[in-house]
Amino acid sequence: MRLGRSHCHHWWRPTNSAGLCVAFELLSPGVCDELSDAATRKLYAHVQAFKHFGGVPRRISYDNLATAVKLAMDKDKRRRLRLENRTFVSFRSHYLFESHFCTPGQGHEKGGVENAVGFSRRNFLVPIPDVPSYAALNQYLLKECRRNDGRRMRGQSVTIGQAWEQEQPLLRPLPEFEYDCSEQITARLTPYSQIIFDTNRYSVPVAHARREVTVKAYPFQVEIFDHDHLLASHLRCYEREQDIFDPLHYLPLLKSRPGAFDFAAPMKRWRKDWPECYHRMLRNLREKWPEGRGVQEFVRILQLHEQYSPPQMQEAIEQALSYGCVHLDGVLHCLHQVTEHEEHIAPLDLSDRPQLDAIGNQPVDLSRYERLLKQSW
Repeated sequence: MRLGRSHCHHWWRPTNSAGLCVAFELLSPGVCDELSDAATRKLYAHVQAFKHFGGVPRRISYDNLATAVKLAMDKDKRRRLRLENRTFVSFRSHYLFESHFCTPGQGHEKGGVENAVGFSRRNFLVPIPDVPSYAALNQYLLKECRRNDGRRMRGQSVTIGQAWEQEQPLLRPLPEFEYDCSEQITARLTPYSQIIFDTNRYSVPVAHARREVTVKAYPFQVEIFDHDHLLASHLRCYEREQDIFDPLHYLPLLKSRPGAFDFAAPMKRWRKDWPECYHRMLRNLREKWPEGRGVQEFVRILQLHEQYSPPQMQEAIEQALSYGCVHLDGVLHCLHQVTEHEEHIAPLDLSDRPQLDAIGNQPVDLSRYERLLKQSW
């Protein structure tokens, strides 16, 4: 599939032309706080670049980006001052680099990166990559950037990668932990066990309904915390008025209210992606226990997704149906068989200890048991 319109953050090293591209979904006007979200994206791109380069440059040059700095006049109104915002100052203090902002309207001050952007667009994004997600697109861009390290610039005796290996030790070391590039808010759960962020509704396990939680919004995901405990993690949605469900969050409620199973929105969406064996298991359970108990048993089976992967669950349910074990215990038994098969341990190699080969293989001497029977206790 092809993604929608995107924009890229491009990093370029002037001394050796090493670079990195990070792509994001293009923000639509009115969907979210564009300035705040753009700042989060830029900081996230910084972190990815530092990890890619294996260190922090001592100085970074920028255009006069509004997410990091604003222009103001001094008291005499004779010259313009650049005032960095608090978040950017905090970020610089964490990674200990110096910022340098180019003169407005003077494109020649950053001509190298402008040329690098054009090179990346022509060589990495033409034709348009066919990828399923932004995670896959960024993996593709990273691969292309690494491949470009093998290129030799005109007039240079070494490749871009070799020149970078000489410069990399001069970078500042990375701090012990990354800067948390997220927008944080406190939210109260709705009666439907959801939090609202940027007009979209994200689900939370029903056990935490009607409680205040902390929401951390990253460029590609939204995480919901109860103090330090992670309750839920969702892919971030940049559309409007959307419901983002994790159906596992609602299973405890549906277990106590089986009549709502067919009408719950999270289950309606999930059922569209079920393998055929799930539908057969549900039909068999309803025929076996028609008064709601069959649905409750099926919900208990679905809750096993919290411990096992979808391929394991599908294989176990298919086995249980073939054995005629149409219940939770049957699926659990098949899951144990599936996981034990996956975790098969190779037999111990005793070729270097021949004296142990006979242990466990010697013939049974039944006379020893006869002697035990004849003993008087």
